[in-house]
Amino acid sequence: MAVNKTELNRGIVFLAAALPLIFLGPAVIHFAFINKQQSLFVLVLIIGIAISGSGIFCAFKGLSKMVNSIFKP
Repeated sequence: MAVNKTELNRGIVFLAAALPLIFLGPAVIHFAFINKQQSLFVLVLIIGIAISGSGIFCAFKGLSKMVNSIFKP
């Protein structure tokens, strides 16, 4: 069983990009909920949700690329 190393490296890069996003997104969302009185509450909340969503997307994409590199011929 041969492993496509370039595709495996791409998956690792996606997972490495997802790691800080997964931690940063909830922190931004928490910061938004602490400052509900500020005028930029909605904007900061939307940015936090977008960061969290992109972290989840990168994690899924990275795992998908790693699995494809191992099991595809």
